[in-house]
Amino acid sequence: MTSFAPDSIVLNRKLPLWYQVSQSLRASILGRSPRDPLRLPTEERLAQHYGVSVLTMRQALKELEDEGLISRHRRRGTFIEPGVRRGAPVRLLGSVDAIVAQQSGMTAELLAHGPVPVPPELAEYFPDLPEVAAYHRLRSDEKTGEPTNHAVNHVRPDLAALIDAEDLVRWPMTKVLRDVVGADISRITDTVEARLADPETARLLEVPLLSPILHYTGVTYDGAGRVLDVAVIHYRGDRFSFTVTLDA
Repeated sequence: MTSFAPDSIVLNRKLPLWYQVSQSLRASILGRSPRDPLRLPTEERLAQHYGVSVLTMRQALKELEDEGLISRHRRRGTFIEPGVRRGAPVRLLGSVDAIVAQQSGMTAELLAHGPVPVPPELAEYFPDLPEVAAYHRLRSDEKTGEPTNHAVNHVRPDLAALIDAEDLVRWPMTKVLRDVVGADISRITDTVEARLADPETARLLEVPLLSPILHYTGVTYDGAGRVLDVAVIHYRGDRFSFTVTLDA
C-alpha cells in the first residue's frame, strides 16, 4: 500500500523538535489532496524523513492522535482520519511552520486579487510603496461548507508578481511566499483583538451583524526587517479560540 508523503521541514533547534514535526505533519495532512493515501509511513521512516529520533517522532504522532487527526492500529499502521473536522483553535509557538499549520486545513476561495493603494492603517508597514497587491480569500469548513474566516493579504508588488493565484486556493500565503516564491521570512508578529462584525464581515462569515469576531493582524518580515506581507484575518468568534504558548 502506498503511504502518504509529508512535506519537508527545516528544524529550528530553539523550539521543541516534537512540536515542529507535529505541526509540519499536521499542515501536510490538512493540506493534502483527496487523492492522497491515508496511510502514513512507519515511525522509523517518518523519523528519518524529518531527521529526528524515533522517540521524538512518536511524541509528535501522539500529539496528532490526541487531536484526532490520525489513528494508530497495532500491526496495521498509522492512518489519517478522513472525516476529521478542520475547525481547530489557533495556536502559535513562534515558528513559521506553526503559522503554516495554523493556516492550513480549510477550503479556500479566492474572492479577488489585484493592486490597491496602501490602506491608511497599514501605511507604517509600507512607507516606500504607493500600492500593494491585495488577495481576498474566504475559508470554509471542508466538511460543512460553513464560512470560518475571511483573510486579506497585502503583499509587496515585486513578490506578488511571482505568485500564482491558484496556489493560494491550496496553500496559505506564508507557505506560498516561503516555499514557492522563495522569500526570506525571518519573523512574523501577530496581534489578536476582539471586535464586532461590520456589515461586510457579517455577510461573508454568515453571522449576525455585530457578532463577536477575532481580528488578527500578522506582519511578515524578511531578514533585513522589510515587511513582505500584512495579513488581516477575521475569524468567527463562535468557532475559534486563540492560545499562545511561550517557551523559555
